[in-house]
Amino acid sequence: MARSTARYRRRPDRDEEVIALLSELAERFPERGFGKLFQIIRRRGHVWNHKRVWRVYCLMKLNQRRRSRRRLPTRYPQPLACGACPNAGWSIDFMSDALWDDRRFRTFNVIDDFSREALAIEVDLNLLAARVIRTLERIAAWRGYPAKLRLDNGPEFVALALAEWAERKGIALDFIEPGRPMQNGFIERFNGSYRCGVLDIHIFRTLSEVREQPEHWLADYNQQIPHDSLGRLTPVEFRTPVQQLTPIALYRSNGEVTQVAMLVGKGATGNVDEGKIPNAPHRGSLRQPYDWRLLHRA
Repeated sequence: MARSTARYRRRPDRDEEVIALLSELAERFPERGFGKLFQIIRRRGHVWNHKRVWRVYCLMKLNQRRRSRRRLPTRYPQPLACGACPNAGWSIDFMSDALWDDRRFRTFNVIDDFSREALAIEVDLNLLAARVIRTLERIAAWRGYPAKLRLDNGPEFVALALAEWAERKGIALDFIEPGRPMQNGFIERFNGSYRCGVLDIHIFRTLSEVREQPEHWLADYNQQIPHDSLGRLTPVEFRTPVQQLTPIALYRSNGEVTQVAMLVGKGATGNVDEGKIPNAPHRGSLRQPYDWRLLHRA
């Protein structure tokens, strides 16, 4: 017998850890592609080269099919105003889907425009204006009231009850133009993520099953998934520095909103100019081209 055969010891597969982690993330976030999974891997402290992770990703056949996009004429879009602080504005919208027996249900979604943080997903067979108000009141009980609500012209949103409630609370209702959903782009983008991550990959038999899924998915969305528009921070990470440094009070008079921030950071005292928050994350400085070489050096 050859000496090499007698003394042979199996070499461990150096990609076993990569395979195990990719399998875990692909099962937990089936709607996410390689870019987001690689960002999550880096956030967990692994320093694997992106080419190595991509090779294993392809060998595991985790590639997602790219949807072909219709070529559109050149446009010059104007960015949506997202406010300078949490609660400066919320976006709300409805979605609809069906149970396995074809019974239709609806979801009422609420996000904070500043941090893209998802605040609630209310599920029921029918959601009237009174239910919308109760949901917003429940959120305001722990987060406070927004200065503005961005919404479309659905029957629940144009109801007199919602208008009266908003007037009592000093909340401005910012209706988009009919047939222009891009004017409510923050919530529309969230709706797409929620549909791909929950509604399209599960078959629901009861409403209770539909209500259980958002609880786990929202925790991952707000605390685990980095957003490119937030400088690859999660919504909670983007919001936290602002809340720690600047507790904000909103004073309303004659329908106008004045933002007053009292600094509590080191060596900072006094009032802040209206609408400006020092040391707050700035999207313009955080937005960078997606360069794998930068990630590799990080």
